[in-house]
Amino acid sequence: MPTPEATPGFRLAGKVAVVTGAAGLLGREHCRALADAGASVVATDLDERACADVQRQMREEGRSGVQALAADVTDGGSLARLRDEVLRAHDRLDILVNNAALNEKVEGATAGDSTRFERFPVEQFRRILDVNVTGTFLVCQVLGAEMARRRSGSIINIASTYGLVAPDQRIYRRPDGTQILWKSAGYPTSKGAVLAFTRFLATYWAAEGVRVNSLSPGGVGAEGQDPFFVAEYSRRTPLGRMARPDEYRGAIVYLASDASSYMTGANLTVDGGWTAW
Repeated sequence: MPTPEATPGFRLAGKVAVVTGAAGLLGREHCRALADAGASVVATDLDERACADVQRQMREEGRSGVQALAADVTDGGSLARLRDEVLRAHDRLDILVNNAALNEKVEGATAGDSTRFERFPVEQFRRILDVNVTGTFLVCQVLGAEMARRRSGSIINIASTYGLVAPDQRIYRRPDGTQILWKSAGYPTSKGAVLAFTRFLATYWAAEGVRVNSLSPGGVGAEGQDPFFVAEYSRRTPLGRMARPDEYRGAIVYLASDASSYMTGANLTVDGGWTAW
């Protein structure tokens, strides 16, 4: 039988990781995955109180190596302060998970026709691009550049299946024909851009020893989702269900670790078969 010693490439002991959007459902799971693999984790999010809650929760769960620092991914000055704090505390940065993003929530959604493409506010479209695309760009420019300077590191940009295929608007439609929301153009456009940016940066920093890959998750089950939406999403997915939040942990550790040492500029899709249809 294989033993843990047979797969040393998955270990992250001695590594330092930064996770943006750490207060979200998947952000917390990314922090857990990296910490459990041995990394020291800096969890960052826009809201200072939410960051403190992440740190409290992780420590209550026994993950003492998780530190939380608030930062705005759309503000270069805020990110420079984050970088300096990370280097002051750890003197290195090995892993960067760009998870911060804006996305329309299905939970409690009642917007209906106001979210149709024809009515979608351009200001909201720009805000999604600012966080999801410009935010990823700035985090890589400020923190990733430190990895390039040290000639080592792994960057994981969180994309989406909606960066690969168009949203299926039918899964947001109730049995009576009413539409709880129309998935906007903003989110898939931004995630498609993240995939392109990942390929750009992978080739740009290849000679500096920095690997850059993306992870495209499928839909995740969450508290408050309407049963009809969960049923429709599950019916549309070959594996017949939505993902559990913890089912992306293995993918994150794989991309962060030396187990994926010959992988860069690639997109890892973990979606229960959603994009296989």
